[in-house]
Amino acid sequence: MPRKKLICGLLLALLLGAAPFNLSQAQKAQSPNVIFILADDLGYGDLGSYGQKLIQTPNLDKLAADGMRFTQMYAGSTVCAPSRAVLMTGKHMGHVSVRGNAGAGNMAIQTLPKDERTVAEVFKNAGYQTALFGKWGLGEIGSEGHPNKKGFDEFFGFLNQSHAHNYYPSFLVHNSTRVPLRNVPAEENKEVGSGWAKEKVDYAPDVIFDRAMTWLDQNRSKPFFLYFATTLPHANNEASRGTGNGQEVPDFGIYKDKPWSDQDKGQAAMITRLDTQVGKMMAWLKRRGLDRNTLVVFTSDNGPHNEGKHHPEMFNPSGGLRGMKRALYEGGVRVPFIARWPGKIKAGSVSDHIGYFGDVMATVCELTGQTLPSGLDSISFLPALLGKPNQAQHKYIYFEFYEQGGRQSVRFGNWKAIRQPMLTGKVELFDLSKDLGETNNIADAKPDIVKQAIALMNEAHIDHPNWKVRQ
Repeated sequence: MPRKKLICGLLLALLLGAAPFNLSQAQKAQSPNVIFILADDLGYGDLGSYGQKLIQTPNLDKLAADGMRFTQMYAGSTVCAPSRAVLMTGKHMGHVSVRGNAGAGNMAIQTLPKDERTVAEVFKNAGYQTALFGKWGLGEIGSEGHPNKKGFDEFFGFLNQSHAHNYYPSFLVHNSTRVPLRNVPAEENKEVGSGWAKEKVDYAPDVIFDRAMTWLDQNRSKPFFLYFATTLPHANNEASRGTGNGQEVPDFGIYKDKPWSDQDKGQAAMITRLDTQVGKMMAWLKRRGLDRNTLVVFTSDNGPHNEGKHHPEMFNPSGGLRGMKRALYEGGVRVPFIARWPGKIKAGSVSDHIGYFGDVMATVCELTGQTLPSGLDSISFLPALLGKPNQAQHKYIYFEFYEQGGRQSVRFGNWKAIRQPMLTGKVELFDLSKDLGETNNIADAKPDIVKQAIALMNEAHIDHPNWKVRQ
């Protein structure tokens, strides 16, 4: 072959060989990996970057320093199952199908139906590998709401919140199979898995984290969506009643010599243990060269709990906000929310954008170039993440809660209204721009604003046969 033809052939071969690589790189640049980390009952003030003074969270504080910290982001609800339903579906509490923690005796109404599309399904449609490691709470084995039927290729952890209370259970669930652990129960519901152990060997959050890291290693060559829904620092409610300490953790770590109760040491150690896991995950991204092409989000499913026999007032977990888990005051629903995406999200930035978990659906649709399904309550906050000026705003953010007599709340602009009992009760009104702690009820002085709030709550609420107010 003449030299000129040989050179042309080699150049053509090189170009053809390079084309798929370049195309793949271009697609990858438009399809970032996404890791969504959801803590359980972590308060707005539980992280150093949000004002915490006693509990050490250096890795999460660095995540905030390297990315964006939101100051007005809300969970989906004030308790876990409905908050996760809002997160997955993009529907607010007024018409999402799962509106409460139903309990082990009525799991059917705490199950996502077949026709409610999830964030995971949107990622699957975009060609992502998808996995959930941790707590689901929206469908059991064999149900329409099981994770494998709602867009997740892989699931490992707890299917319901009762099982998730148990930090040393006798089993965890992989897809639809129970995986035995080496723990020996002192008391355990064999069907659900709740209880506590007398012989503690396998700490569930560590087992789940290790499995998540293995999955990441196995799926790092394609775009992936990891939903890491840890149970830290939720209390083991059954252990709280049985042993007096619901803050179960293998060791107290840096808090072992503190002059605190064991429950307080446990609470702090659980949060720092989660922080350490986040640090390991971030180190893995850098080691694998995936750091700059991965959007990492960290948040919590609702406000802080008071269920582990610890002393929450010592840690100020609500960060000066009023209320905790189960309240619709800010402390029950406003959560820490951190997003990091090097080269896309400005390091050290702070956003006062008002959003909530339901907005994740629209954000994912925009991120992956898909059309947002109709009938949702979801606005993409991707412009806010990228520092763009065209960020759309909500008309209002709405919540309702079916326990303790029921209550509703709506935030519109700086106004915040709470009606309890829901549908018929008296309305409290607060101006969050002047009264973030919701201490001054100005409803009597602002009847026109109260009337507007009632109209919004009535607009947002749609009756559902499965959800009636419980005392």
